[in-house]
Amino acid sequence: MELLNDMALFIEVASVMSFRRAADATGVPNSTLSRRISALEKAIGLRLLHRTTRRVELTEAGQLYYERCRRIVDEARIAHEQLGEMLAQPSGMLRASLPVDFAVIYLAPLIKEFARRYPGITFDFDLTPRRIDLITEPFDVAIRMGELPNSTLIARQLAKLSPQVYASPQYLEIAGEPMHPTDLMNHECLGFPKVGTWTLHRKKETVEINVGGRFHVNSVGMFRRLATLGLGVVLLPKEIAAEDVMAGRLRQILPEWQGNSIPVYAITETRLLPAKTQRFIEFLQEHFGYNTEKIT
Repeated sequence: MELLNDMALFIEVASVMSFRRAADATGVPNSTLSRRISALEKAIGLRLLHRTTRRVELTEAGQLYYERCRRIVDEARIAHEQLGEMLAQPSGMLRASLPVDFAVIYLAPLIKEFARRYPGITFDFDLTPRRIDLITEPFDVAIRMGELPNSTLIARQLAKLSPQVYASPQYLEIAGEPMHPTDLMNHECLGFPKVGTWTLHRKKETVEINVGGRFHVNSVGMFRRLATLGLGVVLLPKEIAAEDVMAGRLRQILPEWQGNSIPVYAITETRLLPAKTQRFIEFLQEHFGYNTEKIT
């Protein structure tokens, strides 16, 4: 990079045949120009310029170097300008790994808006439940929910979801509505396998309840659907339950209580991101209202 910078300075001086005018054009002090070009000549092993108190002239080697380097510097400048344009209006394929249910239920409308805003970007989404390897697999970003294991990856927090307790009107009509979290021990509760405890908070009060039921499912979308069909009580982020609540398929119960917050992260291998990935993460942060980063 230093060699290319020195080339560019040499081209400026050779174009106007004056250190003073080149200094005015570039904003680089005259003394710095002279020092950098002297270092360039030393690195090459040939004198490029004849300097006198009145004028500057190209040597034979300097003329050849000028003709070759001018194209190199021009191409580098054009490449830099094109990357700047790409940053302003990013393009290319965005490959992202997304959590299935969160993507389908909540991210899809946001992705629609993002695609409208950036028509030059195409998309390749992987919604399989496996945890992809950002180092060995060709993904630009992964969106993950919950606390993250330790690694060398870069995690930017996008959101913090707030789980609430819900049930369908049909279920509540038959089973009755719980008035306190401890009442949930006598209800059908839907959730992930091996999760037998719900932790609910109200201001400074915390209650842990051992819950159980006939259905244990490893899909948020599935136990959300089972809840709308009247098969039990569910603990869901309000952002995911909102559509069913508005449609009357679910009703919030124990409204003063909420579960442990669920963080949502955008994970990348590095901080140096292409424009398409940077814009996608910034767009989600804009909508979710978070902007924090950590190494996981």
